[in-house]
Amino acid sequence: MKKSILGMVMIMTVLSCQRKSSLPAIAPDIITEKTINDTDDPAIWVNPENPANSIVFGTDKKTNGGVYAFDLAGKIIKEKSITGIKRPNNVDLEYGFKLTDSTQTDIIMFTERERQQVRLFSVPDMRPLDNGGFKVFEDATGVEHNLPMGIAIYKSPKDSTVYAIVGRKSGPKTDYLYQYKLVSSGGEVTMELVRKFGAFSGQKEIEAIAVDDENGLVYFSDEGVCIRKYYAEPTMGNKEISCFGGERFLEDIEGIAIATYPNGEGYIIVSNQQQGEFNIFSRTDNTFVKAVNLTTTETDGCDVVTVPLNNTFKSGLFVAMNDAKDFYFYDLDRLLK
Repeated sequence: MKKSILGMVMIMTVLSCQRKSSLPAIAPDIITEKTINDTDDPAIWVNPENPANSIVFGTDKKTNGGVYAFDLAGKIIKEKSITGIKRPNNVDLEYGFKLTDSTQTDIIMFTERERQQVRLFSVPDMRPLDNGGFKVFEDATGVEHNLPMGIAIYKSPKDSTVYAIVGRKSGPKTDYLYQYKLVSSGGEVTMELVRKFGAFSGQKEIEAIAVDDENGLVYFSDEGVCIRKYYAEPTMGNKEISCFGGERFLEDIEGIAIATYPNGEGYIIVSNQQQGEFNIFSRTDNTFVKAVNLTTTETDGCDVVTVPLNNTFKSGLFVAMNDAKDFYFYDLDRLLK
């Protein structure tokens, strides 16, 4: 009886954390199969040869966690999933990483918090490229200052150099993010720290990070304050460009997805976690466009692509984590129109 009462209290507490949205509900086109623990963050890989065979990767963040691969029908692809990961948090993708003078591969990176490292795999063959992992925040001191959470991969439009920008569970009010350069010598990949940057309010934490490769920009959520914007190109300096959007969020500012279109057009889509909504901002000037209710609960991570994939996702795909061990898939136009 005591366990039953405690369980009811816990359920009611979780439900009370999120305010019900008053906006029209947009139901998902697809709900994925459930993971075993706690979904957190997705990344979408577009298959260049057959977009209908694209893969959505999603983290499951516990000690026995993993990065699960889903097809566009939301079914888990066991042979493409990576399990036995010690609390993976965020995940990101990049295309065309140069391994040797004559070979390149698409890559996936994710943080592994309990081992204080990030992992690197090739896509779609899911071959590890990191010799077991790259340690991060090795010079950090302080409780939780070396526990990686957020990650975004930046490919420089200037010279195609690939960088990993990594956030952590907690950190100082300056230099919260570390940026690492990925270097491959004969197919052996190493990671080199190139800079530290990024302001932190000291409130809550910073987890969500997203990069706009084309414009050379990085956005991250200072969860209780604003969306911070910096140059992703290390040579452009560490000065903050802007801190925007905070007034549009009920409490936590969470996952960020960047919908890119030609000529710099597009949208920055950000989870308004406790409101149960997503706020959409202009990619060009970061002004507020609108909010949408996608019926997800306590959404952490999200991702988006703007190319047609199949008959369900004709305009692109938006993926959002849902607090029921699954992810929700939407045809992109359903958010934007």
